[in-house]
Amino acid sequence: MNILILGSGGREHSLAWAIKQNPKCDRLIVAPGNAGIAAIAECADIDILDGDIVAQFAVENAVDFVVIGPEAPLAAGVADRCRAAGLLVFGPSQAAAELESSKSFTKTICDAADAPTAAYARFTQAEPARAYIRTHGAPIVVKADGLAAGKGVIVAMTDAEALAAIDDMFGGEFGKAGAEVVIEEFMEGEEASFFVLVDGTTLLTLGTAQDHKRVGDGDTGPNTGGMGAYSPAPVMTEAVTNKALTEIIAPTMAEMVRRGTPFQGILFAGLMIKDGQPRLVEYNVRFGDPECQTLMMRLGGQVLDLLQACAEGRLADITVHWADDHAISVVMAAQGYPGSYAKGSEIKGLEALPEDSMNMVFHAGTREVDGRITANGGRVLGVTARGATLAEARDRAYQMVDAIDWPEGFCRRDIGWRAL
Repeated sequence: MNILILGSGGREHSLAWAIKQNPKCDRLIVAPGNAGIAAIAECADIDILDGDIVAQFAVENAVDFVVIGPEAPLAAGVADRCRAAGLLVFGPSQAAAELESSKSFTKTICDAADAPTAAYARFTQAEPARAYIRTHGAPIVVKADGLAAGKGVIVAMTDAEALAAIDDMFGGEFGKAGAEVVIEEFMEGEEASFFVLVDGTTLLTLGTAQDHKRVGDGDTGPNTGGMGAYSPAPVMTEAVTNKALTEIIAPTMAEMVRRGTPFQGILFAGLMIKDGQPRLVEYNVRFGDPECQTLMMRLGGQVLDLLQACAEGRLADITVHWADDHAISVVMAAQGYPGSYAKGSEIKGLEALPEDSMNMVFHAGTREVDGRITANGGRVLGVTARGATLAEARDRAYQMVDAIDWPEGFCRRDIGWRAL
């Protein structure tokens, strides 16, 4: 098969790495890719938000299967344009992708499906939103309705923080994403990521993970796109997993079918678990980053068979084969992230690190300049390892971190602490 993956981050590097291990994979193209991806696949510099360009490129390059990594092309309807061109695609339609691209849409679906989630209110003007916050008080969660590259959610521990978030959102801080705002109750408990393949009707659980959103050790400091993750998530017991499937995921998917917009792709449910009861925090319609890196490490080449079966509506015939193991991914970020940071610093020592089924450094924000690997983003590397235990995986990952020569980078030293 000739396969095209859309995206340029650590998620896409790990997807490419896993897919390439499958003997069915002949030619692998990633658009636009990054320096790490370029070592294992062809990279193509095309506009992945333009469905017509993507479809044309895929047809011209005899692509058999398109795998869409990030949320932005899905929200832009790229999957629809590719399907219209006769291509096999992994990823939901633009209509189904609203489960991520609109927080208020998701809340409406949850209401219709009676799926347990946080109490909420939605606002299109600042003053009523401020009044709501003054009435309900902190802690409270303020969310930009649309896609804000993982930055549009403010968990406000004080009224002042919540009111400042309202000012930022209606003041244009998140562009169009903040034109409508959803304010939710603050849910207590332990958060986990639950991944389910859906082919419209059949659900197949693909695994669990937990990520660390805050920038500092001990889960302190501002939220980020994710500073590390581990899989599986101990809080996702069999009982909690079954509850999440029957009370949240299945009713949501049935409601999407009822509306004429069935979901096909990976559904990533962010859950809050308290006293064994899961509640929905949010849906994403693509693999999480850095959770994807840990899942790909554990799944390997079978990932291509799973994604293909999902795209072809054959999930009922497929089984996921899990080893009884653990994986951990430690994000190395540029100093200053999630605030302002410099690009262009050189990263040394990567070529000496192992690259095998137990150890991988997935590139997220890198660029090759004159044969040197340089930092080209906020989250730059996902140092990922597997082990029979989480402690073993952690030790492997941090051994690799310590071998990387990049003074301008930093990482958290406590990824996996809740489970460990």
